[in-house]
Amino acid sequence: MLKITPVILAAGQGTRMKSKLPKMLHQVCGQPLIFHALQAVQAFTSEKPVMVIGHGAEAVQAAVGETVRFVIQAEQLGTGHAVMQAEQLLNGQTDLVLVTYGDMPLLRADTVQKLVETQKANPGPLTLLTVIAEDPRGFGRIVRNAAGTVAAIVEEAQAGPAELAIKELNVGAYCFRSEWLWAALKQIPLSPKGEYYLTDTVAFAVDANLPVQAIVMDDMAETIGVNSRVHLAEAEAAMRQRINTGHMLNGVTMIQPETTYIEAGVSIGRDTILWPNTYLYGHTSIGEDCVIGPNTLIRNTKIGARCRVLMSDLEGAVLENDVDMGPFARLRKGAHLGSHVHMGNFGEVKDSHLSEGVKMGHFSYIGNAEIGPNTNIGAGTITCNYDGVKKHSTTIGEDVFIGSDTMLVAPLTIGARARTGAGSVVTKNVAEDTLVVGAPARAIKKLERSHD
Repeated sequence: MLKITPVILAAGQGTRMKSKLPKMLHQVCGQPLIFHALQAVQAFTSEKPVMVIGHGAEAVQAAVGETVRFVIQAEQLGTGHAVMQAEQLLNGQTDLVLVTYGDMPLLRADTVQKLVETQKANPGPLTLLTVIAEDPRGFGRIVRNAAGTVAAIVEEAQAGPAELAIKELNVGAYCFRSEWLWAALKQIPLSPKGEYYLTDTVAFAVDANLPVQAIVMDDMAETIGVNSRVHLAEAEAAMRQRINTGHMLNGVTMIQPETTYIEAGVSIGRDTILWPNTYLYGHTSIGEDCVIGPNTLIRNTKIGARCRVLMSDLEGAVLENDVDMGPFARLRKGAHLGSHVHMGNFGEVKDSHLSEGVKMGHFSYIGNAEIGPNTNIGAGTITCNYDGVKKHSTTIGEDVFIGSDTMLVAPLTIGARARTGAGSVVTKNVAEDTLVVGAPARAIKKLERSHD
């Protein structure tokens, strides 16, 4: 088995981004550029990738962590010079070196694998990716010989009229035979711009009558490189379309895909329907047969099957099966809605568990609370959980009826099957099967238990 080691070039400053943030950490569909680049090369090799970093090195290292080996390009002297920095780590340690750019987030893993497989069969020292396009985007032109292999890569700045008319462009992804690469890098001359270009290695192979192979890519979107905010928006749009298409092919209905935003990593079950202006962020998962939206934001939330979420905002929450909520409901971090919970409009839940079958009326706030099964929370109910210094908890048993506009002053426990009258201010614990009313609330009678 041949050892294949990816080398990702991620040292550039990205001055055209006009940003304090290193270019590689700008996001496309919720993931930094460099994370997308890593996913494309990690899928088919067990070798730990090497990442060449420079500008913002510490921030990039902190974001990427231990998944790669880092080498520093202290001076940005071109792509050839960048790859040279990996020689000490890799010379004699790998058979093939795969070189890609960290600012190409749309390059697919299967495209990279085709590149590697072609080089495995190539008697020559390298294979590269190309694309046929009307807009050259500043890419170098591919000149082919009579045999159909690559004769030269001509950079746009050095190209004459004949070369500028060529439609085949160099994408910037290569697979090299390792031993040949390290020797070739040492021969690269300094360009008039004071840089060492990796593309010059093609000329060395051609001069030695060694074949340079090229794979023509079908999808122009894969070639998008991010050098400015304009490119970033272009990449975002292309990735968003790719993600949405993937979900639709897997059985998700989108009423208006162009207004549906789904970040990378979100999972959605089949036969779920997403209405317009739905935004799904982070580590969000949605089960089968749900209806989400319109005008709904969901972040880092787990939603079960057959849920209905209308015009609502959810973050860091859990919904079990058959939950119905909205419109204009809000779940904050730690909200957990059990199965068959109904949550009305303009309600809010934070750090609380609503057990199975709870009905929570509109205009209510539940915080730091445990609500028992089949309890009814009347409209306008508030858990007064903060005393100005710390939060306090409220516990409500099963089959409780909380009347409209009840104030529950925590810490507080309300027993099973108890009831509060409308407008009550409950400051003391309420025993099971007891009705309390007033401000402050007082017990007025014991309730008869149902024998159903």
